Amino acid sequence: MSEKYDVIIIGAGPAGYVAAIRAAQLGLKTACIDDFVGKDGKPALGGTCLNVGCIPSKALLDSSKQFHNLTHAFEAHGISAKDAKMDVGTMVGRKDKIVKQFTGGITSLFKANKVTAIAGFATLNADRVVSVKDAEGKSTDYTATNVIIATGSVPIELPFAKFDGKHIVDNAGALDFSAPPKRLGVIGAGVIGLELGSVWKRLGSEVTILEALPDFLAAADADIAKVAAREFKKQGLDIRLGAKLGKAEVGKKGVTLTYTDAKGEQTLEVDKLLVAVGRRAATKGLLGDNTGVKLDDRGRVEVDEHNWTGVEGVWAAGDCVRGPMLAHKGSEEGIAVAELIAGKAGHVNLDTIPWVIYTEPELAWVGQTEAQVKEAGIPYKTGSFPFAAIGRAVAMNETAGQVKVIAHAETDRILGVHMVGPVVSELIAEAVVTMEFKGSAEDLARIVHAHPTLSEAVHEAALAVDKRAIHKAN
Repeated sequence: MSEKYDVIIIGAGPAGYVAAIRAAQLGLKTACIDDFVGKDGKPALGGTCLNVGCIPSKALLDSSKQFHNLTHAFEAHGISAKDAKMDVGTMVGRKDKIVKQFTGGITSLFKANKVTAIAGFATLNADRVVSVKDAEGKSTDYTATNVIIATGSVPIELPFAKFDGKHIVDNAGALDFSAPPKRLGVIGAGVIGLELGSVWKRLGSEVTILEALPDFLAAADADIAKVAAREFKKQGLDIRLGAKLGKAEVGKKGVTLTYTDAKGEQTLEVDKLLVAVGRRAATKGLLGDNTGVKLDDRGRVEVDEHNWTGVEGVWAAGDCVRGPMLAHKGSEEGIAVAELIAGKAGHVNLDTIPWVIYTEPELAWVGQTEAQVKEAGIPYKTGSFPFAAIGRAVAMNETAGQVKVIAHAETDRILGVHMVGPVVSELIAEAVVTMEFKGSAEDLARIVHAHPTLSEAVHEAALAVDKRAIHKAN
């Protein structure tokens, strides 16, 4: 007789573990199944984000930023440091300690909320029976009134550049280099490629990024992407657009890349290659026979606007369903589903999900880009303001970037806000709140912002929508 739960969650990443905690808070008997194994060989909660994604990458980004500032930026403040060195082993060890702290934190939260953690690979069968195969190959069945699929995503592997963990790596491998590669090749100028490329560039690597698309950061607003590209070029990141990789051959001297661009076939020699061309839903082996759950042509679980699969008691959230593959989006979906199961109101607005790239300068945006608004035929107006005119940014010696606000020309309702600059990962929250409450550019313009702060750039950009910015010419 299999053990029965009110809710079983498959996956303990940002969508899964958060859904488990919320379900337990609501009085539901809850279990969460996950097969992730940490560097120490033991089961680890938190999924990709916590173990080999969001958190460890930010730890390395911060360490590398501190080193870069010490060797390049502090002189402007009157601070000098000769012969500064980076101990990469210590840096990676610090990262691992942070990961361990947070994975352990989830374990403690599960215990506090009486969530049962089950280690193993889960397969959903008909009638909400979940079969779990543990590390020894033993299979155990569990049943539930409701099942939440939150299996996350995995890196896309190129058939001609397969991961070997040594010369050709994914995001996890690029977090654990023992030393900065002399020459680092990166395939893909997206979030992962730019962030990890930045880490190793700051530590001395010669970084070349090959991007197949002709436009840099096509998902971002063009004005913001243009500023970011200029800053990355200043930092020495060699970003080659319209460069399509055709072959990657590992040899004694490293990896030889063959790619084509506007000039024809090119070759590039690198010591390490990070392949960061995107991620796909981790649904391989997830579904048994006759579950009724459907996958789309990209392997994602099909769901409606409430994250319901159409099968009684089966839901899905996070990277394995439609929408942006972002940890915070997954977490909010997990909470919404848990609340819907408990008979409460649960909702996630996919139109106001913030995006962030933690490079230096940071990029962040929410809502539509100017190109999207124009293509939709919506009448609009824009306002922008540079950080170079913000006192706090100048005092920090971080003046690169700007804030751009897009508003409806007739209603003044904010359609999108786009930023590149210092700490914009935090500033974007104001724009998200404003848009959630159907706010206008006038609303942002009328709100008092503390002086001197970076948030004044948001204020001035909102004022600029109606050509009434104070600290720049309109």
